[in-house]
Amino acid sequence: MTEDDGPAAVSTAAPEPGPARRTPGRTPRRTRSRTGTAAGVLLTPFFVLFTAVTVVPIGYAVWLSLFTEKQSGLGFGGATSVFSGLDNYTAALGDRAFREGFWVLAGYCVVYIPLMVGGALALALLLDSALARARRFFQLALFLPHAVPGIIAALIWVYLYTPGLSPVVRAMNSGGVGFDFFSSSGTLPSVVNIALWEWLGYNMVIFYAALQAIDRSVLEAATMDGAGEWRTAFGIKLPLIRASLAMVSLFTVIGSLQLFTEPLILNQGGSSTVTSTWTPNMYAYTAAFSRNDYGLAAASAVLLALAAALLSFVVTRLTNRKGAKA
Repeated sequence: MTEDDGPAAVSTAAPEPGPARRTPGRTPRRTRSRTGTAAGVLLTPFFVLFTAVTVVPIGYAVWLSLFTEKQSGLGFGGATSVFSGLDNYTAALGDRAFREGFWVLAGYCVVYIPLMVGGALALALLLDSALARARRFFQLALFLPHAVPGIIAALIWVYLYTPGLSPVVRAMNSGGVGFDFFSSSGTLPSVVNIALWEWLGYNMVIFYAALQAIDRSVLEAATMDGAGEWRTAFGIKLPLIRASLAMVSLFTVIGSLQLFTEPLILNQGGSSTVTSTWTPNMYAYTAAFSRNDYGLAAASAVLLALAAALLSFVVTRLTNRKGAKA
């Protein structure tokens, strides 16, 4: 060491190695790889089932709709599948019965969807209000009809609609109220009533669960600010459960387009108004199992699926737009 060396002298020794520094916000590759592997393993059963029960049947229906069963010239040979392109789609769209089925669905949706969503929401708000009593009992009582299979529910209501058998019709007649549930003007309300009885409690439970998830401090603050029951319900609760409202509306729209069980039972129960092609689903069922025209049935099913997808897209866009404005 020379005389110029002192406390300010800079050491030229190499620094001792320390622990490696990690860049904040970055995940090591190994951790990300393990996370991706775990996610893939957990999601594999879902994608396998989704492919088996959704993608494959849809693909087979589309493939089946492109073929037509034709007999030989003399009719003695067996039927052969012949590629027909879009002929089945043209035949379905050109059939008046198939087109009228969509008008029936339109009328059904206009009546059923507001009653379903509005009724389930009203019941959920009543159960969630401070004045409600015996909530568990009414929640179970309203949900219980959903546990009854759709065919059994339709059969019960056919019995309640049939004159000479139904105590409901007998009571209405004794009170001077005459109504034919199987008439041309009474068929649609009859079907709507059965569907409401089946699904109202189910959707009510969804809304009630969403209402119960709201932070109680928000409602207490609204009450302290002087908000009444109506103001709290429509100004605070409804905006906070907008996601559940959109989901129920979407599922209700899709379910409305799949109307099949209730009118089928009414048709077999003696209703002359409900024909075998009253809805598009019944049209496809009749084409497949009564006329053995599987290509036409598949084409009509694909057209109905496209209509459901389009309507679902419209409902989703409308709900997202309202949510963005709010």
